[in-house]
Amino acid sequence: MSPTAGRWTPTTRDAELSQLLHLAASGDVQAFAALYDGTAVRAYSLAQRILRDPAQAEEVTQEAYLHLWRHSARFDPSRGSAISWILMIVHGEAVGRVRASHSRIARETTYERSDAVVQSPSDDRTHDAVAASLQASRVQTALAELTPLQREAVELAYFGGLSHSEVARLRRIPLGTAKTRIRDGLIKLRDVMREP
Repeated sequence: MSPTAGRWTPTTRDAELSQLLHLAASGDVQAFAALYDGTAVRAYSLAQRILRDPAQAEEVTQEAYLHLWRHSARFDPSRGSAISWILMIVHGEAVGRVRASHSRIARETTYERSDAVVQSPSDDRTHDAVAASLQASRVQTALAELTPLQREAVELAYFGGLSHSEVARLRRIPLGTAKTRIRDGLIKLRDVMREP
């Protein structure tokens, strides 16, 4: 079933989605199919905005729905809406894919640089490789200095490629709060990165 087959309409109420998740948790395949049909377009759109690659977005959407099928019993309506929970899972899968891709690229770049240093020792290349490694380490350290809410907002906006309003909708917070978290997180990152 293609993710573009489903259709989210304003008439699809959260109570219905919650009920479908509850039924899916007990193994009801038809309820899960109805849940998929009611939310897949929105889930796929989120994955595509983050990944910017239709094929990867489709894979991530499928992985997210597999996760939903296996773990639908974990949904707790007292902690948020069903659609927010579904989109949070899709977002997590998509960001995980982006991070894995970034890690792979960083490993390949590090390997290529170290290979170039071995083949042609050069103070400049060694310096560049060490500087890149130190910079990556400083960014990770700086991210660890942020509050969890700031780190999440910065990751959603910059690693996830979401706009301020998309971050606000996904986290169910006011737009101003999302902007403040992102701005404060970036200021703190800048300050930590400036420290010697």
